[in-house]
Amino acid sequence: MSRPKPATFDKKKIVAENRRARFDYAVDTVYEAGIVLTGTEVKSLRFGEGSIAESYAEVRGDEVWLVNSNVPEFSHGNRFNHEAKRPRKLLLHEREINKLHGAVAREGMTLVPLTVYFNGQGRAKVELALAKGRKAHDKREHIKEREWKRDAGRIMRDHG
Repeated sequence: MSRPKPATFDKKKIVAENRRARFDYAVDTVYEAGIVLTGTEVKSLRFGEGSIAESYAEVRGDEVWLVNSNVPEFSHGNRFNHEAKRPRKLLLHEREINKLHGAVAREGMTLVPLTVYFNGQGRAKVELALAKGRKAHDKREHIKEREWKRDAGRIMRDHG
């Protein structure tokens, strides 16, 4: 029997965050994936540079790729520098990849990166969410619900 995954991952240093993703998508399941990086990409990320705002992930064959993520060139990288927007391979277990492939193919879900961070061992990780896109009316409903929860908490704190 496999060990249960922790609810939140051990994030030590968050490099990039896709703040708009939780608003535009209804997040279903969150996975932690490793990223295959070159040396100058790691150095650039350690300096806090990088963006996943308009990126997404896709399943190609038996692999998952992070597409359109931006890791700017390292300033002291000389000829060994990397391409800023190249697709990067994500490291997941085969069973997780099969689940993701099935959900994307059958249920019309999307793979959205939420954060890029370094964990406790200093390894670069991506928090990848299996999500379904929200329509405009769903977004408005989500805003109303969020504001109502905030107001209810404020009322309970003041009068409770």
